[in-house]
Amino acid sequence: MREFLPDNLLKLADVCQFSLYIIGGSVRDYLCGFPVRDADLDLCAAAEEEEMLSAAEKCGFKVRAVYRNTGTIKLEDENGTGYEFTRFRSDKYVRGVHTPSEITFTSDMGTDARRRDFTCNAVYYDIAKGEFRDPLGGMSDIAQKCLRTVAPAKKVFGEDGLRLMRLCRLAAQLGFSPDGECLDGAREHADLIRDIAPERVFAELTQLLLSDTRHGFRDAPYRGLCLMRDTGVLARVLPELALGDGMKQRPDFHDHDVLEHSFRCVRYSPPEIRFAALFHDVGKPFCMIRDGNYHAHAEEGTRLTEEILGRLKAPKKLIRETARLVSLHMRDLDGKMKESKIRREIVRDYDILPRLFALRQADFSACKDDLSVAPSVKKWTAIVHEMQEEGVPFTLSALAVNGKELQEAGVPVQKTAAALADLLRYTAGNGARNRKEELIRRAVSLFKEDL
Repeated sequence: MREFLPDNLLKLADVCQFSLYIIGGSVRDYLCGFPVRDADLDLCAAAEEEEMLSAAEKCGFKVRAVYRNTGTIKLEDENGTGYEFTRFRSDKYVRGVHTPSEITFTSDMGTDARRRDFTCNAVYYDIAKGEFRDPLGGMSDIAQKCLRTVAPAKKVFGEDGLRLMRLCRLAAQLGFSPDGECLDGAREHADLIRDIAPERVFAELTQLLLSDTRHGFRDAPYRGLCLMRDTGVLARVLPELALGDGMKQRPDFHDHDVLEHSFRCVRYSPPEIRFAALFHDVGKPFCMIRDGNYHAHAEEGTRLTEEILGRLKAPKKLIRETARLVSLHMRDLDGKMKESKIRREIVRDYDILPRLFALRQADFSACKDDLSVAPSVKKWTAIVHEMQEEGVPFTLSALAVNGKELQEAGVPVQKTAAALADLLRYTAGNGARNRKEELIRRAVSLFKEDL
């Protein structure tokens, strides 16, 4: 592993008068055969803060922060690479609270290892000696692709509810499976996820949904979502979605229940639309319970998507785009929409069109695990090509006239935006209409104020 480490870190380890270790994800990933990432290099040692600070300053590291109550130091080398050092310690928790309530420093590696979550994250690498230290058998668990807790699972999950989400995320990213005790402990303490700040839950859920981009496991997000369901975590974090578990759908259209279909939609979707894929049918359970059918699920799903992502403190841009995709995913599902209307909708939603097509394709594939091109995607793509050949303007900047020219022709300033929007819809029907004189005449006739 030493050959993959930055020279600045190797120099630091040689200067230290104590054994300096790398711990956690980077060691685990190396032992798994995955790339070692500088950003994941967490350091630890049985050394006091002053000892570490002295060594770091000798090697030209910048000290960004010192937290003496937790024995933590944040460092940065001359290349801007950041590291976090923590003293060997043991932690005590108030049940379910993520932050430890009591910290005791120790010189014993085994004690330090038992404050962590899973044995695969408790393998130490002595940088100077180039040796691994494995106090809890984590290397064997890594070889067997097993997620095992560092202490009795009931204790580990009972201490920190966020570990429930970490379990699902790590299983997805690594392709590991929890052992029986780990799974039972997670199920028993699933309620503790309710005590975790929504921002932390959202961060873990985001990593889970993008877990295939970490190490390339194709079905990684699907694997993680299934574990969220099986541990009961999904029902606590996303109860609106979990209601679809076992909820049947028309067998001529669907081979799977509502929740399984949603999971499979994620499975067939590209990374950039994972939240939309997960929530595209979140309105179905609500509508079935309220109405006895799924007819209004796109509208209700839009509302629920906004509520759920808002509750999780997701970025506003993500909330807006995800809700918008959910609201549009059923458009022209039966293939009966007129081309004139489709053209207007293509122009209206041109900024998210590739993502909308990707969602519709994933939704279609998830119905019966059919990877052929979705009929609506095929139809709409052909219309897009026709519009491109005609020279249809898809954006305001592509119109043959701009707002200033409309105002000079007599369109009031306060009506300019509405006039441009109308012209964009007008030219969607026929690209030949995108001529300045014709567009100005239309705008003036419709939007010029009466004298």
